Amino acid sequence: MPESKRKGIYLLPNLLTTAGLFSGFYAVVASMNGHFEAAAVAIFVAMIFDGLDGRVARMTNTQSEFGAEYDSMADMVSFGMAPALVAYNWGLSGLGKIGWLAAFIYVAGAALRLARFNTQIGTADKRYFQGLASPAAAALVAGLVWVGGEYDVNGDDYGVIVALVTSLAGLLMVSNFKYNSFKEVNWHGKVPFVALLLIMLIFVVVATEPALVLFVVFALYALAGPINTFRSVDKVKLEHVVGDADENDADFMSDENEEQNGSPESKDNEQDSPSKEK
Repeated sequence: MPESKRKGIYLLPNLLTTAGLFSGFYAVVASMNGHFEAAAVAIFVAMIFDGLDGRVARMTNTQSEFGAEYDSMADMVSFGMAPALVAYNWGLSGLGKIGWLAAFIYVAGAALRLARFNTQIGTADKRYFQGLASPAAAALVAGLVWVGGEYDVNGDDYGVIVALVTSLAGLLMVSNFKYNSFKEVNWHGKVPFVALLLIMLIFVVVATEPALVLFVVFALYALAGPINTFRSVDKVKLEHVVGDADENDADFMSDENEEQNGSPESKDNEQDSPSKEK
């Protein structure tokens, strides 16, 4: 009688996902204790682990459905709940209802962004993200908090600005703006020697003022989405900004279309492992 396949989960990629989850949880706890710089840095650390777990899984051929689902749950904590709560504890609590509503807009945007991404696996254009990716949105909010902590800024004094940035990041996640995914970059190819010098220069610039530089970089990236979209269309329509122009959206397909095109569940099951960019 053949021996049954041993059940379990892959350790290394899920260990990295757990490290990212811990970083997001630590960010929330640190902000509750008033350590806002540490909280912001922890969110950036979670970004690093989030980028590593998927690549390690592909390199070691340890992709799994469990790993993909676990990663989505961890992302909701690290890039959904954590940035919103850190921003709320730093500069939104003094605004009353407006403050927690701004934080909720971000949380809801992150949840919708992750859900939409998971349903578009295998069908979306690999060159672009539809809407701002949740790690980039988290970096925008965490970068603002980090800059404030670096320059001894009291977040309550600029609560309106914090609310605008937080809610705008949430809305950009559910927008239809096109953001470059940089997946077409050939990381295995050869580059001129001067490229290595430029990379070294970038590291030096980031090391001089990491909080300010990272915040500016992700703020420019957030603005690049609307610019890319408006430049690529002759006439801006509502579906270019928000909504869904696809009549065959999985959540609104008729029973007849589902039978012809296949149910969304069957399409998801055909995917071995989702991409790690949200």
